[in-house]
Amino acid sequence: MTWDAELDAAGLLCPLPVLKIRKRLAPLAAGQVLRVLTDDPAALVDVPHFCAEQGHELVESREDGFPRQVWLIRKA
Repeated sequence: MTWDAELDAAGLLCPLPVLKIRKRLAPLAAGQVLRVLTDDPAALVDVPHFCAEQGHELVESREDGFPRQVWLIRKA
């Protein structure tokens, strides 16, 4: 799948990945996709919760070599 923007949040700890995601999604148009890289174990809970609370679609979440996760988020 392709994406419209990318955020490398590796090395950031809670709550910074979600705060950076919120900021990076702001200028995107509805329907655009943000690809996010994280390595904070708390992101496994925080990112899906953020998407559910804000109405964004979590298109994909997968591990890309422990502990790194890759997320694709479609803006609401």
